[in-house]
Amino acid sequence: MSAMNYKGYAARIEYSEEDGLFVGHIAGIRDVVGFHGESVKELRGAFEEAVDDYLDTCAKLSRAPQKPYSGKLSLRIKPELHASVAVKAELAHKSINQWVADVLSREAHT
Repeated sequence: MSAMNYKGYAARIEYSEEDGLFVGHIAGIRDVVGFHGESVKELRGAFEEAVDDYLDTCAKLSRAPQKPYSGKLSLRIKPELHASVAVKAELAHKSINQWVADVLSREAHT
């Protein structure tokens, strides 16, 4: 399954049986930005409009828009796993950071 993305923002989408609509929110930010549509095409347009409106509103308020993710990920793992990862990274001639990023990228895109 692929996510609906626009300008670095992703959509969290649900279907409302009661309303007969797809209902979405911009995922990964604390601000609440919603949109809806009756079809996927209408939903995509509403999502892009919601992101554009959010960015415009932030600019008018002289406030930096929230970004969904910083690119930093902190993990707590068992020391044995940490050691195993370090060895795998070294054998691949990569830093632990690069090795983990490669593994996560491969797994996230399968």
